[in-house]
Amino acid sequence: MKTQRQRAMPWLAGLLAMAGAPSVVWAQEAAKVSAGDTAWVLTSSVLVLMMIVPGLALFYGGLVRRKNVLGTLMQSFILLALISVQWVLWGYSVAFGPDIGGFMGGLKYIGLSGVGPEPGPYSDTIPHLAFMIFQGMFAAITPALITGAFAERMKFSAFLWFGILWSTVVYGPLAHWVWGGGWIGAMGALDFAGGTVVHISSGVSALVCALLLGRRRGWPNEHMPPHNLPFTVVGAALLWVGWFGFNAGSALAADGAAANAFVTTNTAASAAAVGWMIVEWRHGGRPTMLGVATGAVAGLVAITPGAGFVSPVSAIVIGVVAGAICYFAVVIKVRLGYDDSLDVVGVHGVGGTWGALATGLFASAAIGGTNGLFAGNPALMGPQILSVLGTIVYAGGLSWIILKILDATIGLRVSEEEEQMGLDLSQHNEAGYST
Repeated sequence: MKTQRQRAMPWLAGLLAMAGAPSVVWAQEAAKVSAGDTAWVLTSSVLVLMMIVPGLALFYGGLVRRKNVLGTLMQSFILLALISVQWVLWGYSVAFGPDIGGFMGGLKYIGLSGVGPEPGPYSDTIPHLAFMIFQGMFAAITPALITGAFAERMKFSAFLWFGILWSTVVYGPLAHWVWGGGWIGAMGALDFAGGTVVHISSGVSALVCALLLGRRRGWPNEHMPPHNLPFTVVGAALLWVGWFGFNAGSALAADGAAANAFVTTNTAASAAAVGWMIVEWRHGGRPTMLGVATGAVAGLVAITPGAGFVSPVSAIVIGVVAGAICYFAVVIKVRLGYDDSLDVVGVHGVGGTWGALATGLFASAAIGGTNGLFAGNPALMGPQILSVLGTIVYAGGLSWIILKILDATIGLRVSEEEEQMGLDLSQHNEAGYST
């Protein structure tokens, strides 16, 4: 005769089996995840975060006048926080949810519903959550880049609204177009890490911001030198280091594509720094530390779309050309009459456009993607050009609409008195320096 304990054992075994079932499922799912790939993507996410804070914050913070340093640092810092929340709630779903007509993602991932530790639709070897947070860092840094165009003159309240609206209606759809199953990716255009999504979009939006907000009071007649160049150089160095996560991390694996992107990223940045220095030396009479730092950033921008598709030698050409054309794009802004305070248009807009077109020229199927023009496939140039034009029209047009709405409701620009006082005191009631 069975004891009570013996009679209970089958029931207990059944309960334990049911309780353990999820563990078995998770273990099976975990077996599909590559520890190496996951570690690399999470590390890359940290590197991109570092590009925003402290990298971009210091780079821009050093370039403004001392009365605006904290306001400038604040813009990068708070955008990281704001867009991180937006990305979890709805931003990721708009960018990477199931495709709706090639334009945007659906609402499947609202609040990260269904986004967990198992592999997702965009990678078989890393957790869906890892992909999400990596892309979230891209979403955060892109509107932060735009802040350089309206530095020292936008209301903080208008800035916050612009950041959240722009990220939702501009960045999200653009990311979907290229990486989420949208029309740019579908037509075969190549953009490894965000030449269109990040740099062209921020560059053209920066131009719209500069035009609609108008010039800083006194520009260009009043000399407005950077107040702390060491800040800017440290920021540029942090951007350079973080860009390895930005570009090589976009391989989404610790593999040969990541290695190639790593090498081409460093090579293009170096070549562009040298190229900018030579052009500035010949044109301006002396090479400057600010010029070399800005040239390196221009090279990083230009190689972004092609980092995983071109060779290191091609990266040298892309970098040198980027250094030269971005230098003249920055110099010419005074003649054209628009006050892009920290040269977002000249570096990110022009550099990103050159990079997207250069990818069509230099891409090699032996490295990744498809062959470009110089490898015997001129057909790739069509999608590359269309992706550039589509991004310019969409980002520029939507930025104009957002800014016009904000100007008509809460106003875009601080008053003349507040601008004279500086954003640190007028917008935040604090000062970066005690004397």
